[in-house]
Amino acid sequence: MKLTWYGHSAFKIEIDGACILMDPFLTGNPSFPDSLSVDRVADGVTHLVLTHGHDDHIGDAIEILKTTGAQLTSNFEICMWANRQGVENINPMNSGGKVDAGPFKIALTRADHSSSKQTDGEAIYLGNPHGVVIEAPGEKVLYHMGDTDIFSDMALIDEIYRPRIGLVPIGDRFTMGARTAAMACNRYFEFETIVPCHYGTFAVLDQTPDAFARELGGTSGALKTIAPGDSIDV
Repeated sequence: MKLTWYGHSAFKIEIDGACILMDPFLTGNPSFPDSLSVDRVADGVTHLVLTHGHDDHIGDAIEILKTTGAQLTSNFEICMWANRQGVENINPMNSGGKVDAGPFKIALTRADHSSSKQTDGEAIYLGNPHGVVIEAPGEKVLYHMGDTDIFSDMALIDEIYRPRIGLVPIGDRFTMGARTAAMACNRYFEFETIVPCHYGTFAVLDQTPDAFARELGGTSGALKTIAPGDSIDV
């Protein structure tokens, strides 16, 4: 599995038979490298996943979906909203469900956050926020937590799916901060790889993963920080 981070919560996951783009906030993302473009990121994308409806997660999704014909997987409300924008290849689901996307299976989990899109000064409700679990043959299970607080039912997510790769929001204010994100990882999961996200993008967020690394303590060896635009194999 090749994992690329584009800043904020935007990731590309490349596995055998699929190229999955998650939360593609690229245009307007201060962390998105100048050396890249939306078209370059979109090249080869077969699936696009949205954790929730905030603009800093939907990002360039509609443009990419129309350009590539990739399949959108998200909650029902987001899929129906995207369909009204002209996106035809939709795969709606909701909390607790799992669907077979061909090269992989995907499940949506609970996330403690909100989900809406600002349009003409008004908030459009776009369903519940979610975390995302990706299961692919021959690969370790990946869990993108989405935007969330810590919650005790993370123990059930671990029991059901056994994720070994965690994409963890650490920036504080809108998601977990360093202490609670580390507590979530240490108390509820047995991650072999922890990739922090949702930090450093805006001034109101924590700017580095340093405090998170300190809070992880003995599990900090699992921490893999990625510079925006760079990739790791997991």
